[in-house]
Amino acid sequence: MTFFESLVALMAVAILLLQVTRRLRIPYPGILAAAGVGVAMLPGAPDIPIDPTTVLALFIAPVLVDSAYDFPIGTARRMALPLFFYAVVAVLATTGVVVGISAVTIALPLTAAIILGAIVAPPDAAAATAVLSGLPVSRRVDALLKGESLFNDATALLLFSAALTVHAHGGFNTGTVIQLSLAAPGGILFGIAFGYAMTRLRPVTENSVGGTLLQFVYCFATWLIAERLHLSAVLATVASAMTIATLARIGDSPRMRVHSFAVWTTVVFLSNVLAFLLMGLQARRIVDAMSAAQFERAAWFAAIVVVGVIVTRLAIAFVLRGFLVLRYRRGKGLAPFLPGETLLVGWSGMRGLVTLATALALPADFPERDLLVLTAFAVVLATLVIQGATLAPLIWWLKLNREDEAAEELEAAHLSLAEAALERLADEDGAEAEGVRQIYREICDGTRDPDQAYPLNRRRGLSLAAVLAQRERLEVLRDDNRIGPDHYLELQEKLDWKQLAVDADDERLAEN
Repeated sequence: MTFFESLVALMAVAILLLQVTRRLRIPYPGILAAAGVGVAMLPGAPDIPIDPTTVLALFIAPVLVDSAYDFPIGTARRMALPLFFYAVVAVLATTGVVVGISAVTIALPLTAAIILGAIVAPPDAAAATAVLSGLPVSRRVDALLKGESLFNDATALLLFSAALTVHAHGGFNTGTVIQLSLAAPGGILFGIAFGYAMTRLRPVTENSVGGTLLQFVYCFATWLIAERLHLSAVLATVASAMTIATLARIGDSPRMRVHSFAVWTTVVFLSNVLAFLLMGLQARRIVDAMSAAQFERAAWFAAIVVVGVIVTRLAIAFVLRGFLVLRYRRGKGLAPFLPGETLLVGWSGMRGLVTLATALALPADFPERDLLVLTAFAVVLATLVIQGATLAPLIWWLKLNREDEAAEELEAAHLSLAEAALERLADEDGAEAEGVRQIYREICDGTRDPDQAYPLNRRRGLSLAAVLAQRERLEVLRDDNRIGPDHYLELQEKLDWKQLAVDADDERLAEN
C-alpha cells in the first residue's frame, strides 16, 4: 500500500478501536499503541518511518499549545513547588535511577546511561491529556498532572542535548555551555514576546477561517523558530500559549472562539490518535534491527528499567507528599495531597511520543543505540497499557471519583452566572427586560430545585420544536428551488446556532 492508503487504513482501525474504548470507558492511548504493535507484526504491514524532528513539531507542539492555553497562570503560581518538583527534580531523580540500573546490569557507558534516563524520564503531555480526559479526578490532581507534562519535557530535552554534546565532543566548550544555559530562560522570553506579537496580529484575522489557520501557523512557527535559535522549544511553546490566553479579552469574538475550539479539539484528537498508532508501528523497525541474542539482552534490561521507572515515580510522589506535609504543619504552602491522590499521581506516569521520538533522534552510530531505542519503546508501551488502562479502576478503588462533586460545582457555577445576569438587569425597565429576567429566574429555580424546572424545560421544548419546524421548511424551500445553495447554508448555520442555544448542556459537546 502507498503511504496515503496505509494512513487511511490505520485511521479506519483507530475509529473502530475508539468506539470500543469509549464503550468500555478505558483510555485510548495504550489500546492504540498496542494495536499499532499488532498491526506492525502482520505480514505486509505498512512501514511508516518517523522523523524525530518533524514528529516533535507536528504532534507535540499542538498538544502543548492546547493544554497550555487552558492552564491558568494562577494555578501555575499556586502549585509552583509541586510543579517544579515533578518537572525538574523528578526528571533528574528518574535519570539517576536509570543510570544506576544501567551500571549494575549491563555496564552502559555513563553518557549513554544519562541519555537513556533523559529519554524515559518525562511523562508525556499528549498521553496525560488523552488519558485524563473524562476521568473524574480532583482539580488539583488534574492540574498537577497536566502542568507537569507541560514543563518536564524541557528538562529532559535539555539534559538529553547536554549529554549528547558531551558524547559528540568529549566535553563541554564555552559556546555549548552558554547555549544550554540560555535555552530555558531564552525560550520563555521568546515565547512571551511571540505570544504578545500574535495577540496584536489576531484582530486582523478575526472571524475568518484564516484566523484559525493563523493559530496553527503560530503554533508550529513558535516551535520551529525556537529550535532554530537553539532555545527550549517546549518552554517557548508553553509560554506563548499562556501569554495569549492571559491577554485574551472578554470582548473577543465568541464566533471565533467556538470555531477555534471545534477545530482544535478535532486536530489535537487526530494528532493523538495518529501519534499513538504510529508509535506502535515502530515495533517491527526496532526489533528487526537486532539479532536474537541482542533482543534477549535488551528485553530483560528493558523490563528492569520499566519497573525502575514506575517504582521511582511512586517513591517520588510520596517523598513530595512528606515534604508538603512538613511545610503545611509549619503554616507554609499548600495542603498536602491525600495518600490516595498521591498514589494516583505516582501511578500516572505515562510516557509517550516525546520519549520515542527522542530515542529515535539518536545518531545511527551511537553506542548501544538499538538497546536504548527498544528500552524507550518498552517504557512507553508498558506505561501506556498498564498504567493508562488501570487509572480508572484505581480512581474508583481509592474512592477518588468526584463526579458528584463536579456536578455540584457546575450547578453552582450555572446559578452564579444566572444571578450575575439578574443583578445586571435588576434596574432595567420594560417588557423586554422582564422577559429576559424571567428566563434567568427560571434557570435559578431549575438549578435550585428540580421540581421548579418545568417552565424552563417547556420553554426549551417549544423553542426546539420551532427550530425543527423551520428546518423542515428550509428543506422544502431548497427542494422547490426557491432558495440557492449559498443562502441555504447560511440559514442552516443560523438554525444550528439557535438549536445549540436551546439544547441541554450535555448535548452540545462531542465525545471522543
